[in-house]
Amino acid sequence: MPFARLSLALALALAAGRAAADDGWTIHFQATGVEQWHYAFPSPYAGPNSLEGTTTEDEHTWTATLFLGRALWPGAAIFYNPEETQGNGLSGTEGVAAFPNGEATRAGSATPLYDTARLYLQQVIPLTGETQPQDDDDNTLAGPVATRRLTFYLGRYAVTDFFETNAYSDDPRTQFLNWALMYDGAYDYPADTKGYTDGFTATLTYPSFTLSYGIFMEPLYANGLKLDPHFDRAYGQILEWDQKYTWGGWAGNLRSFVYLNRADMGSYSEAIADPAADLNIELTRAYRSKYGAGLSWDQEIAPDLGAFLRASWDDGHTESWAFSEIDQSASAGLSADGKAWGRAGDTFGLAGIVDGLSPAHREYLADGGIGFIIGDGRLDYGPEEILETYYSWKVCRWLWLSPDYQYVEHPAYNRDRGGVAIYAVRAHLHF
Repeated sequence: MPFARLSLALALALAAGRAAADDGWTIHFQATGVEQWHYAFPSPYAGPNSLEGTTTEDEHTWTATLFLGRALWPGAAIFYNPEETQGNGLSGTEGVAAFPNGEATRAGSATPLYDTARLYLQQVIPLTGETQPQDDDDNTLAGPVATRRLTFYLGRYAVTDFFETNAYSDDPRTQFLNWALMYDGAYDYPADTKGYTDGFTATLTYPSFTLSYGIFMEPLYANGLKLDPHFDRAYGQILEWDQKYTWGGWAGNLRSFVYLNRADMGSYSEAIADPAADLNIELTRAYRSKYGAGLSWDQEIAPDLGAFLRASWDDGHTESWAFSEIDQSASAGLSADGKAWGRAGDTFGLAGIVDGLSPAHREYLADGGIGFIIGDGRLDYGPEEILETYYSWKVCRWLWLSPDYQYVEHPAYNRDRGGVAIYAVRAHLHF
């Protein structure tokens, strides 16, 4: 029996009788399907990694994940997330730097594929006897947790599980679909093709702030599935400060981070300058560094309304390696809870994005260079500008349906192509 059907059967059984679960366990399940399409748009030319512009295009993605967790010795737990994925993003998940389907990072095959999304150990060390309640959730055990604590995570997971989060713009399964809204666009976070990596995270938590540090493995090749075993030369590090505060009685969070990546990356300037490279950036690869910084802010502004902002930057000298081809990114938006109009559980979101490239990166693409996600063969540079809006309709306790609309101006930073309107319908199941 395929994993998705097996997982769904197990999830339905759990939903019918969660009371039978033993203490010390957490068990949840999610399944998300996204159908996304666009019609033909102005496209006088195209390259190897262009968004298809001459015809209508329709693609879908599907993911199913089981979230299992078990308490071990005091303060310790282990979490395991088997995951099945299927489908593809538009144009093979190419042609837009801020790609319009965040679930496409997990998918990438016409047939179902299994992956161990997460398998990690968590150890909590209390720093005080004062506790607060913690609800059962995905990869979270119910019970009291110290208000001041040190937490370690070791194993396989997504860097963005613990870094660069946002209350209103963080999860393409329930919120905005676009890549540069679910995460900071210019954070080239360490990950394999599916979005996961192996690493270590340490988090110091106090009631008013959280300080986190992580070090992770990088992919062996740009956007590759295998991780580089040369951990002494290839790794990504991030340091983040999360400040909690209240403003006018409304809660807010401001997260700022810096990061340093090292990997066997190519150089844009070398690929341009070296005739032997002939704009093949792979021929310039060497172990070198990329650094950058960013912030993620969310703020309640009314009982059922929140605002958010993200901004990020990287040095733009080395090729985009693990996430997307974005060197500067800014996004902002609003999220409204359906309680305001008598539909508790519904959500309306509206956001805008502006992304850019470093001078060396744009010159490389203008000369005909190709990245792992964009490359039209030439370039009349302009910032990639995107508007996204969605409505999440809570059909019942465990099912949400969401129409989504995005408009992309200058796809892949090219003024000669687009704009293009992209439509989607998402179904999300969660127990």
